[in-house]
Amino acid sequence: MHHVLVLHGPNLNALGTREPDIYGSIPLAELDHRLHDLAKELGCALETLQSAHEGVLIDALFGAVGRMDGVLLNPGGLTHTSVALRDAVVATRLPVVEVHLTNPRRRESFRHMSFVSDVAVGVIQGFGPDSYFLGLRALAGHIRHGSQT
Repeated sequence: MHHVLVLHGPNLNALGTREPDIYGSIPLAELDHRLHDLAKELGCALETLQSAHEGVLIDALFGAVGRMDGVLLNPGGLTHTSVALRDAVVATRLPVVEVHLTNPRRRESFRHMSFVSDVAVGVIQGFGPDSYFLGLRALAGHIRHGSQT
């Protein structure tokens, strides 16, 4: 069984109530529940964590080394600002799939740059909650088959 860590960055705790026209109406707890169901189907064990604190997310990445086989990461606003989070992704050497509910390239120009994308295995964005489900499927396949995916 593969072990996957799902990290939700700042403001994702407000899913369902924060700008539902942009981020959708599914609360984070429901999204996590659905991710756990999908993980079971894929033969994965899942841990989830949401934090608005950059250091907590970085600590979680380092804490995943030796325990987790991969990370599904939505860095939220830290996508565009955190060199430290990027450095942690590189340092841990864990396969990371970056996900976003929206397509940042279709939004404000300051959202177009990601510090994580170029060090992630892949990026899935713009499909609402399905971005997470597609990301988990892709990450599970990558873990199962290595770099062939």
